[in-house]
Amino acid sequence: MKKVDLAKFDNSDFYPGASVIKRLVWYFINILFFINPLNPSSKLKIVLLKSFGAIVAGGVVIKPNVNIKYPWFLEIGENSWIGEKVWIDNLCDVRLGANVCISQGALLLTGNHNYKKESFDLITGKIEIEDGVWVGAKSVITGGVKLKSHSIITAASVVSYDTEPYFIYKGNPAEKIRKREID
Repeated sequence: MKKVDLAKFDNSDFYPGASVIKRLVWYFINILFFINPLNPSSKLKIVLLKSFGAIVAGGVVIKPNVNIKYPWFLEIGENSWIGEKVWIDNLCDVRLGANVCISQGALLLTGNHNYKKESFDLITGKIEIEDGVWVGAKSVITGGVKLKSHSIITAASVVSYDTEPYFIYKGNPAEKIRKREID
């Protein structure tokens, strides 16, 4: 078995967008007010997100047990909804448009690792979710993906590529199954 030089596992070019102190303060606020299921107040969560640099429009609902890595990389459009146990692991920008629904237990993951390199370098990619998109419960959206206008990701699907507007996607990997008709 080949011995791996751990010194090569250096992702020092990654910058989390804030000082160590700001990240530490956010860590505890996230635990106390977001991940904690005893805090049902969306308004308080929105005030806290904005105070840490998030852009949050009116009418947003954030349910209990939500985990947000870095609010300074987060933008949420008006009347959007984030369900229980959603994890937004945003090592870089995540943008949710207006009237977006992120259902329970969904994961938005902007980070990955380059498995082709021995150093397993960190790779990050933005996630953009356009207006009217519904991400089903327990779905996974990976970095570098754009979910286009009014697309639907069914429950437990995994999306690692851009979707087309007004289409429904299902499975792992998610496949386009039919056009979304809106009355």
